[in-house]
Amino acid sequence: MLTPQVQEAFVAILAEELKLATGCTEPIALAYCAAKMRQTLGAQPERIQAEVSGNILKNVKSVIVPNTGGLKGIKAAIAAGVVAGDADAELQVISSVPRERHPDIAAYTEKTPIEIHCPDTPHLLDIQLTGWVGEHQATVRIADHHNNIVYIAKDGQTLMEKPLDVPAHGGEGPDRSLLTLKNILTFANEVELSLVEEYLERQLQCNSAIAREGLENSWGANIGSTLLKEYGGDIKFEARAWAAAGSDARMSGCEMPVVILSGSGNQGITASMPVYRYAEHLGATREQLYRALIVSDLVTCYQKLGIGVLSAYCGAISAGVGAGAGIAYLQGADETAIAHTIVNAVAILSGTICDGAKPSCAAKIAESVDAGILGYRMYLSGNNFNPGDGIIGGDLHETVTNVGVLAKEGMRGTDRTILKIMTQ
Repeated sequence: MLTPQVQEAFVAILAEELKLATGCTEPIALAYCAAKMRQTLGAQPERIQAEVSGNILKNVKSVIVPNTGGLKGIKAAIAAGVVAGDADAELQVISSVPRERHPDIAAYTEKTPIEIHCPDTPHLLDIQLTGWVGEHQATVRIADHHNNIVYIAKDGQTLMEKPLDVPAHGGEGPDRSLLTLKNILTFANEVELSLVEEYLERQLQCNSAIAREGLENSWGANIGSTLLKEYGGDIKFEARAWAAAGSDARMSGCEMPVVILSGSGNQGITASMPVYRYAEHLGATREQLYRALIVSDLVTCYQKLGIGVLSAYCGAISAGVGAGAGIAYLQGADETAIAHTIVNAVAILSGTICDGAKPSCAAKIAESVDAGILGYRMYLSGNNFNPGDGIIGGDLHETVTNVGVLAKEGMRGTDRTILKIMTQ
């Protein structure tokens, strides 16, 4: 039976997670920070110092910033926020930049000194921008979450500061310790959909639109359209293709908005599009689709508890596993079947590295969805990975915990090595 405590927490989690963003969230976080810094300063800075964590550097280096005329990298993201960003729009900060401003953004990157430093910080998502104009100075810092401003100062005076362990929305936030598969399935089965329909429908509408764009036009490495061309007619490949196509477009600067999950547009697309295509294939009702999407989204969030927002562990894997759980739910799977689906899928691709946001993310997404689907097909065939097989624990929760330890502790050195390779 669904308790009020679980319902309140899970509705709040979905509301917090399923936010609208235009562009890859790491450069967009930089643009948001830059727009806030310009707003605080009261003018466009004449020079800027950027201090960013390694994972920000990694995830901004190779992705096109939307609404900049095809510019890439940290300087482009900062310039877009300074020149044309809406400081009050958070992750939609540069969603409405007109094309006539693109030359202004490019000119700002060329004429304005922007120093970039990568200091040691315990926060994997950490951005601090300081700008100067004349005798005035302003600093803005974002940490832990893409829209979580923790510090604002002007001319040596602190205007806002909050502890770094406070969630982005303020207060204590929803109780994520309640994220267990049993609670997730109870919530998906029993919640009054009017409480969450707005978030789910927006996720489906926005993410299917960018996926369709990725399939119909040339973006990035065209992973999605290649999959459909080579393997069209098979729902397993169609599910992979739609997820990959959204990333194809998004990683290459498509200006269409995406509903994110776990701070990532790629994860928001990956968790939703395979479930959406399977629902269409199976003739499911909209209600069945919504409830399966709840499973996919919350199973993704459950896995990310120990991993964190950013790490050396590819987040698309968690979302692909979540999609596998949602697809299994659509086909009538019970808690035991879905638990085995998650464990099987996790065993297949855990350890896949995140080497930054770029076109190849679409290929990793396709493989993560395949792992999710295969995990369920394995269970239906009576084949499962067992406790003690590699990182597989004694049950689902122990396995998810092991993945968190792998990502947060075991892959620290991997993250440093990836960053070293990317910046040489």
